[in-house]
Amino acid sequence: MKTIFDQNIREELIERINQINKSNEPDWGKMNVSQMLKHNTYWNSWILGKDNHTYKQAFFGKLFGKIALRKMIKDEKPFDKNIPTSDQFKVKETTADVEFEKSVWISLIKEYENHDNPNFVHDFFGKMTKEEIGILVYKHTDHHLRQFGIY
Repeated sequence: MKTIFDQNIREELIERINQINKSNEPDWGKMNVSQMLKHNTYWNSWILGKDNHTYKQAFFGKLFGKIALRKMIKDEKPFDKNIPTSDQFKVKETTADVEFEKSVWISLIKEYENHDNPNFVHDFFGKMTKEEIGILVYKHTDHHLRQFGIY
């Protein structure tokens, strides 16, 4: 199973992130390339424990989170198109410095080499193992790169 904690996988993702440019258009979804980049920098900082994020599992997550997580990370299948995101990760800003946001995202990807955030609780899936986090982060990153035609 591919995981963000594998150095080769991080390098592959960084190569793909470097292919993003401001003219990329989504193959699905509502985000433009700037919003996608901002979404991913914010999401990864949340996973990594930066910026004093608050960690709390939503009520429906407590009911269905573990089942959904197991389904999403059980195999190599990419995430489905148009999966919903939590309100906290929806980016309203439509313009950003693409090269700057890419550099921030890449620096965050590199930080997974030394990942240590024992306080992390996913807002839907709840408390996760390091293995689950690694697979989820890989699949989330892959999902958004595919969204913009970067394989």
